[in-house]
Amino acid sequence: MAGYISKDTINQIHAQTDIVSLVGETTKLDRRSGNDWWGCCPFHKEKTASFHVDGDKHMYYCFSCHKAGNAVNFVMETQSLTYPEALQYLAKKAGITVQYEEGHGPKETEYDDTKDKLIDLYDRTANMFNYILLETQEGKEALEYLTKRGLTRETIEKFKLGYAPKDYRWLKKFLKSKNYSDQFLGESKLFNKNYPDTSFFNDRVMFPIFNRHGQTVAFSGRMLHSKDPKTDRKYMNTPEMVQYKKRETLYAFNFAKNAMRLSKAVIFCEGNMDVIAYHQAGVEYAVATCGTALTEDHLKLVRGFADTVILAFDSDAAGQNATVKSILMCRKLGFTVKIIKLKGGKDASEILQNFGAENLTNQVSNSILDSDYLLNRLGELFPIDTPEGKTKAAFEFFPYIDSLQSFSHKESCLDQLCQKLNLSPEAVRKDFQNRNQSKPQNTTSPINNRQTINQADQNPKIQIQMNAEMRGILAVVCNPEVFSELEGNVTELDFKNPAALELYRILKECNEENSLSLPVILDRCTNPQFVPVITQAVSSKEYDGEKAVSVVKDFVRFLNKNKLEHRISELQVLIKNFMVCSEEDSQALNSLLKEKMQLELQVRNL
Repeated sequence: MAGYISKDTINQIHAQTDIVSLVGETTKLDRRSGNDWWGCCPFHKEKTASFHVDGDKHMYYCFSCHKAGNAVNFVMETQSLTYPEALQYLAKKAGITVQYEEGHGPKETEYDDTKDKLIDLYDRTANMFNYILLETQEGKEALEYLTKRGLTRETIEKFKLGYAPKDYRWLKKFLKSKNYSDQFLGESKLFNKNYPDTSFFNDRVMFPIFNRHGQTVAFSGRMLHSKDPKTDRKYMNTPEMVQYKKRETLYAFNFAKNAMRLSKAVIFCEGNMDVIAYHQAGVEYAVATCGTALTEDHLKLVRGFADTVILAFDSDAAGQNATVKSILMCRKLGFTVKIIKLKGGKDASEILQNFGAENLTNQVSNSILDSDYLLNRLGELFPIDTPEGKTKAAFEFFPYIDSLQSFSHKESCLDQLCQKLNLSPEAVRKDFQNRNQSKPQNTTSPINNRQTINQADQNPKIQIQMNAEMRGILAVVCNPEVFSELEGNVTELDFKNPAALELYRILKECNEENSLSLPVILDRCTNPQFVPVITQAVSSKEYDGEKAVSVVKDFVRFLNKNKLEHRISELQVLIKNFMVCSEEDSQALNSLLKEKMQLELQVRNL
């Protein structure tokens, strides 16, 4: 959990991270004045720079798409990492040892570096395979195979493709010369379990599989020569290990993530060669799963980068069945889905080889919506000119409608289905309703019942109302050094605006921990609405310099005036309803009148 990393470590990470250098690794930044930097936003396509990085405040803000935050937010967005993963990433980058709250997290003495050593081993092996392919006579045939498939040397180098020699014992001898132990190599899954000197891969074209940081974590090896096509395995893949989990890995994700972020789209292919074909054609947001079907875990990996999934599976029966399953899964997770119906070849690799890059990019541009794809498919599966065929086709399409998130989208697709099958909307809707009612877990048709539960509404966030309280507290957030103007002058009871009160509590907590800085404040904002509001205020320089002190003093006066006027209102009610029945009552009334006069004088003097 994020909270288990100590606050001291988090503060240290913020203090030692240069956000200008960090962002500069992703997009080119130009200095305009002081420590203000501008560039094209890495989160959307643009030609005019609207992305602002404030090196002094340690934050960024895009005036176009309104993405905003601190260094941790930037890493989470660009690397698709969780909050603790982003902290660990920045800590490693800055050479900071991550400390955990007492009783939580791994102890330093318990750290197991096996994963790091395996990644180093696989990286070294991938480099050697690549060298053999490109620079030796032994790799010449494999290189010719790849070039005949249409791949350029630039592409081969980018993906670090390689060749594993025919000699079963070569790899062991090579790695032993680099001082790797027999025991470690035996656990690396690079060698045959029963014959530890025999390499797992030999006489194969090698495809290194990278993690999101571009480190080699596994291999896929394609057979170059086959003695018996019926029994020989065309592809051999590294099994799952500590550094390689198939559900957490997408081939070429490290190359594709920036293009995915800009295009807001991702292409899912079936094989490595297809992915490489798309990348060489300039479509750099293509990825593939590693020997498994597409799963929700894979989709969650790309959710922070893309909102449209484009499926480019093979045109055979297995590929089309996988397409249908993937459509439903993607729609249930809220993605827009398109389909590439490849023409001229079984897959993208064949099209690149036979027709070139332009043909492939044109086919991407002509991808169709999943609803059109599924409706067209009904005519291929069923005799839709017969009553029975129409019924079967309708029920085949209903799961797709179920998977849609929008009621208007459901209605639109039902209308399309009616037109496709030439059936009345009333009949189709009734069939759809009855089908849903047959399921105990969903007894009401979502088409006829417009009430739905939004999971996000079950945990409502504080709505931000921009009034005098909010502007005053924002001036302090943008300039934490003026928090002293609030101390002793303001309490939580003075706030009427819930959002301003929440920010005041964050400021107070940071001040008590001696960690009052903008990056830490942003880090403590659990309401995501706060981040763009704060960063926009900083970037606009609305509260810079002396203006901040002036705004905060006015804010304190405003709160005090409200407090005094509230008390005066209470006194007016008491005085109006006061009954004088004795000398003591008379004295009490005079006391109330005196207090009211004193408070009114204070209000006039504010």
